[in-house]
Amino acid sequence: MGLTIGDTAPDFTAQTTEGEISFHDWIGDSWAVLFSHPRDFTPVCTTELGYMASIKPEFDKRGVKIIAISTDPIDNHARWASEIESSQGTAPNYPIIGDSDHAIAKAYGMLPSDVDGDPTARTPAQNATLRNVFVVGPDKKVRLVLIYPMTTGRNFDEVLRVIDSLQLTAKNQVATPAQWRQGDKVIIAGSVSNEQARERYPDGWEEPLPYLRIVPQP
Repeated sequence: MGLTIGDTAPDFTAQTTEGEISFHDWIGDSWAVLFSHPRDFTPVCTTELGYMASIKPEFDKRGVKIIAISTDPIDNHARWASEIESSQGTAPNYPIIGDSDHAIAKAYGMLPSDVDGDPTARTPAQNATLRNVFVVGPDKKVRLVLIYPMTTGRNFDEVLRVIDSLQLTAKNQVATPAQWRQGDKVIIAGSVSNEQARERYPDGWEEPLPYLRIVPQP
C-alpha cells in the first residue's frame, strides 16, 4: 500500500543535484514538499519544475523545503535543468533526487516492488504513478498526499494553500472550511467543547448548525 496521511515518511539517503542528503536530517525542523516525476525531459513536468522554482520564495516564507525526484540519473537532471530554465524562465533552485534504482519510488508506494533495471529504458508511461506530491511535517509525518495523472499539471498554488491550513490548524484547535484562504474565517474543532470555546472566544461565534462554529482566523 502507498503512504497515507499520518504515516511516517520513509527516510532515505540519496544523491541529488545539490549533493548527498539524508531525507529526515535534510528536513530538520522544517516542513517539506517532495514531488515526483515519471522521467526527465517530460513536457508537463518541465512546466511544473519551472513554476515551482519561480514560487520557491513563497515556500521559504512558510519554512517549507522543496525537493523533487525522478528515476533518471543525476547527469540527466543537470541537462534537464538547463532546458527548464530556457523554456520556463527559471531553473530549479531546489535539489532533484536521482532515484535510478527505484528504491525511493518503491518505498513511497509509487512503483511496484518488482520494478528493476535501467531507469532510462523505462518509458514515462511505465512510470506514470510517479506523479505524487507529499507534504511532510517537522515530525516527519505525511500531512498531505496528492496524485495527478500525466496529462494534468499540478497546482502548486493549491499546495501552498493547504500548507497554510496545515500550519494554522497544527497550532490552533481549528479547521478550515471549503475554499479557505489565509485570513478567512475558520471552524472551531469538534474536539473543543462549548465551554472551552467560550474561554478562547469570549465574543462568541457564528453557529449556523450546532456542529458548525465559525470564528475569525486566530
